Amino acid sequence: MSSKFEPIRLLTVKLDLDAPIRVGRLAYVERKIVFEFDPDFPIDTFDISPFLLHSTPGSSIIEGPEKHFEGLHGVFNDSLPDGWGRLLMDRKLRDLGIRPSQLTPLDRLAWIGSKGMGALCYHPEHSDLAKNSNQAQIDLDEIAEASRIVLEDSPEAVFDYLLQVGGSPAGARPKALIGLASDGSSIIHGEENLPERYEHWLVKFGTQNDTPETGLIEQAYADMARVAGVIMPDTKILPSNNGPGYFGIKRFDREGNRRIHMHTICGLLHADFRLPSIGYEELLKATQALTRQQPDVEQMFTRMVFNVYAHNRDDHTKNHSFLMDHKGEWRLSPAYDVMFSDGPGGEHTLDIAGEGNAPTLADIQKVGTAVGISKSTMAKCVDMVISSVDRWSEFANKNRVPRKQVNEIASVLSSRP
Repeated sequence: MSSKFEPIRLLTVKLDLDAPIRVGRLAYVERKIVFEFDPDFPIDTFDISPFLLHSTPGSSIIEGPEKHFEGLHGVFNDSLPDGWGRLLMDRKLRDLGIRPSQLTPLDRLAWIGSKGMGALCYHPEHSDLAKNSNQAQIDLDEIAEASRIVLEDSPEAVFDYLLQVGGSPAGARPKALIGLASDGSSIIHGEENLPERYEHWLVKFGTQNDTPETGLIEQAYADMARVAGVIMPDTKILPSNNGPGYFGIKRFDREGNRRIHMHTICGLLHADFRLPSIGYEELLKATQALTRQQPDVEQMFTRMVFNVYAHNRDDHTKNHSFLMDHKGEWRLSPAYDVMFSDGPGGEHTLDIAGEGNAPTLADIQKVGTAVGISKSTMAKCVDMVISSVDRWSEFANKNRVPRKQVNEIASVLSSRP
């Protein structure tokens, strides 16, 4: 690629479950993005975005939203990285002599190609950008150091290497997609299909504002959340020669090498994760409408309660997802990005019955009542969460969190809503 870059105008979308099937085509027309389902795609079985990706009567063309995602439909925007992944993309573009503003969202999807999270794939791929990774062993300390160099804006940044191991994860913290041996003995690149005995995992690294123990705190929070009744993926601290280790989480958009379609509430409702666009009541009602499973609604309620009592206020719309199985049925995904955080302006990104700064038990109960959760179920959930959060120091000590940070977090958690 060079500065004579020609934007992609037409992109084929496929859903890769047991085998890739053609979903439809995205087109960039007169500075707008439109989508059309393939006439043979079984939309009644695989409704990839049930709330907003439907054509109007008399037309098969579905225009993207005017105010969100640079005009891209939410389900396809979920395939794109933000934060760290977007930073790597843009710096690689400049390295190639291309201004990031020259790209449309279709070009970025073509860059992701078949290497994104979830089960959607995009063709053709940008051949100069969508480089193939290999399955050689990788060094997490080396990735962490390379990430630090990028964040410090050094000209020595190794973009290609980080793009290969980084894939397309969202979020602000540097991440890598890896294949982890089932016995934990070795780590390889994790974007593509993995050899037998390897599993798909994601590893997080620190930003300039993080302490070296950030991963230990997130692991302690994952342990605390499980005891509170929150369904979490497998997580662990992966060892480092240069510090206390890195937080790793098993990917739930993969079962072995089989892909699973994933959709965030951000993409489902076109609810911008950068802004306070919806609250927990809307999130629980969307869970109810999509999954039609009361256990999923109660699980999402549990996560809200945990986030309130455990002071996880960075609870924006990209941090809540749903999975579509190979029969087209939707269920709530496991929880992720569960961490002590103050949130924007010190408030929850998702409000609790209109309250973001100091939600009370009455606010929590109001949300639960709105989706038909019984008083006894709510009381049992709150008691279970409080019992778990009261054990914060136990979980933290088990994961070697330094005493100063244990006490700082404990002082916040002791303030009951």
